[in-house]
Amino acid sequence: MELKDFDRLGSILKAARKTKGLTREQLAETLKITPRYLMSIENENKKPSYDVLFRLIRELGISADTIFYPERESTSSEIEMINRRLYLCDERRLKVIGATVTAILDNLE
Repeated sequence: MELKDFDRLGSILKAARKTKGLTREQLAETLKITPRYLMSIENENKKPSYDVLFRLIRELGISADTIFYPERESTSSEIEMINRRLYLCDERRLKVIGATVTAILDNLE
């Protein structure tokens, strides 16, 4: 990845924040950082620490691939949301979801 690709980080995070309907102040408070620091990440290409980047990704509910593989085509936000929710499921729920998806796809044929 070229450095210029990582320079898109701020715009990706800003867009995700706005999509969630959060102000810079609200997100900064949740993350326990200053609004000024968040603004510098979003607008001035300031690179956050790993800890802050991790919390941003989690709080905004975005895929890390969006940041680390910006050259890949973006998948639909609905697919990303489903993917994130799958990680919250236990084994039993995953089996139910798998069977449901299989049944839906089988009925398409």
